[in-house]
Amino acid sequence: MSHLIPFWFIVITVLWTGFFILEGFDFGVGMLHSLVGRDESGRRAAINTIGPLWDGNEVWLIVAGAAMFAAFPGWYATMFSGLYLALVLLLAALIVRGVAFEYRGKRDSVRWRRTWDALLSVGSLLAPLLIGVALGDLLTGLPINSSHEYTGSFWNLLQPYGLVTGVTLVLICALQGATFLGLKTTGELRDRSGRLARRVAPFTGAAVWAFVIWTHVTYSSRFFLNPVELLAVLAVIAAIWLVWEGRTGFAFAATTVTMASCIVSIFVGLYPNVMVSSTSPANNLTVHNSASGAYSLKVMTVVVIVLLPVVLAYQAWTYYVFRQRLSPGDFQPPRLLTGRGPGTQPDGGRPGSAGPPAPDAQKPGTVG
Repeated sequence: MSHLIPFWFIVITVLWTGFFILEGFDFGVGMLHSLVGRDESGRRAAINTIGPLWDGNEVWLIVAGAAMFAAFPGWYATMFSGLYLALVLLLAALIVRGVAFEYRGKRDSVRWRRTWDALLSVGSLLAPLLIGVALGDLLTGLPINSSHEYTGSFWNLLQPYGLVTGVTLVLICALQGATFLGLKTTGELRDRSGRLARRVAPFTGAAVWAFVIWTHVTYSSRFFLNPVELLAVLAVIAAIWLVWEGRTGFAFAATTVTMASCIVSIFVGLYPNVMVSSTSPANNLTVHNSASGAYSLKVMTVVVIVLLPVVLAYQAWTYYVFRQRLSPGDFQPPRLLTGRGPGTQPDGGRPGSAGPPAPDAQKPGTVG
């Protein structure tokens, strides 16, 4: 069953790539919602473009971690123990982000909502940054001894290549989020998304080129870029051009390809290792010395072949159901249609009333 070992490395690569493809624009929208939405209705419209999708997309992160644990327990043990503090920070960012979706609309208070907006933006930025640093560290190397135990500290994780990887993923998420907002919104919200995408695009291109060149020069023995690295460069160039041309759908597709290519290039450079030891190459964790037994891999292979198509079909159906565009007008407070009577406020309330209904009462089934 040795042929199942590389198969499961490919499965894990696909899961991490799928997570960043689907959650990338989620993170981007979370970062940018306060910049795109100038008022409460605009911010709510931006958030609700991902409202039905974000929690399902995050499941890919859980599945990727579970697959690592099941298929390569040695990799999981060393990585998750070595990156323990970073993972705590990641969980905090994801928790704060998820709570912000649910709690920002629970009180009709500007300060309350702005606080949760800030936490949503910070959580959405920190998550791809931390994961990017972790993935970059896998390739650049960490202090690991002969017992496959991490011997460094938290500061050993902050290596230049890992930081560049994290920043690159953050910028791709921002560009992907801006183009997704352009696909899912109308009017001024869509125009602001396009302008923001044009501002972010050059920085994203520069970061991707730097990441690809650094990855190739340091971790490849060939002169020319491999197909995945070349695809990342061409895709980000196409994304920049399409953003400036205002072709939002194709720009979103190009940023998605850029994200996928960058993630895959990390795993291509890593294989057959799963973690590189900066202490000694003899201490590297590989797909062979960290894999599960043959029977476990065989059972998991049957499970993934049966269930993965079902998950993909369900997620595709979800995106189809929630494909409609949104606008700030969908989240305006309802007004009375009977005209203004004596003592009626412009918002439809009575003097001394609490004003318009709370945001959660405005549109059933929405978040924020």
